[in-house]
Amino acid sequence: MNSRSMLRSSVSRRLLRPVADLIDQRIERQVRSATRRTGTQGPTGRPDTEQLVRDVEMLKRRQLTFDLLCGPRGRGISRMVAEAPLERLYTEVAALSGDRDAAVRNVTAAFRLLVALESLGVGRIAGGTMNICGKLGTIPLLDPPNDEILEIGTLYGMFSAGLVRMMERDGRSPGLTIVDPFAGVQLQPGTDQRADPTGAPVDEHAVRTNLGLAGPAGAAARIQQGFSEDPETRAAVSDRRYGVIVVDGDHSAKGVAQDLEWVEEIAAPGAIVVLDDFGDPHWPGIKEALDDHLKGETRLTYLGKAAHSAYLRAS
Repeated sequence: MNSRSMLRSSVSRRLLRPVADLIDQRIERQVRSATRRTGTQGPTGRPDTEQLVRDVEMLKRRQLTFDLLCGPRGRGISRMVAEAPLERLYTEVAALSGDRDAAVRNVTAAFRLLVALESLGVGRIAGGTMNICGKLGTIPLLDPPNDEILEIGTLYGMFSAGLVRMMERDGRSPGLTIVDPFAGVQLQPGTDQRADPTGAPVDEHAVRTNLGLAGPAGAAARIQQGFSEDPETRAAVSDRRYGVIVVDGDHSAKGVAQDLEWVEEIAAPGAIVVLDDFGDPHWPGIKEALDDHLKGETRLTYLGKAAHSAYLRAS
């Protein structure tokens, strides 16, 4: 007999009944105690059960409403936050920027922006909540040398829309360039190519729609369809030196190595380079590629990490 069958047997239920009764008694005592503390009592001094039921129902409705806004429904990943990882992110961004107050301000603004963009946009922003907020909050604080941004791998373009808005909050005038194959699904070596949990196709039309949420700067973005390692793709967007480069394309060690070689050529002096999903155990090739790259001759200096992103500066 397996463990599930044992728990369902009549003998097990009889044996567990005293334990269940004890739990029920403790719950009842806690409810009575909470009732006394909150003053939820009827005219006889006994707990006002009907009021308690109404209060609990209201809490459930509030939780459901919040879950619909920040929970995983419709995007496949929750945007709920917990105090410990949020505090850790504040500390990491502060270490990179040297300004604790600014780190808290930017990360908080980034979270509100993330929820707003996913509420209004098509699809979602790829990645965990802390990593997204870390990137959006940190990049402006590192004072890029110019406002030209290149994103290698964009999915739905929603992160770029958020970065444009965060740069504008900092008084900048961002110019955005995006490189992506737009294959209809999110492409990564070694993973199943299946429809996005949001149900939206990964294509340039969706990206344009989301970039429109960022206003004129988003609408004016350059989009180059193709793989970042293709010579034709590189030639089309290598006409300038970028102050911010977000590397979020092929996550294999080979793919990241190729992107970093290209970054060396197109990064402006002092440029901020962000390597997404660095340190994520699901993508060991990213750290492997960066470690190998930094052992050789390079313009890039490792600044540190926040959540699952590495930050580098070009000389």
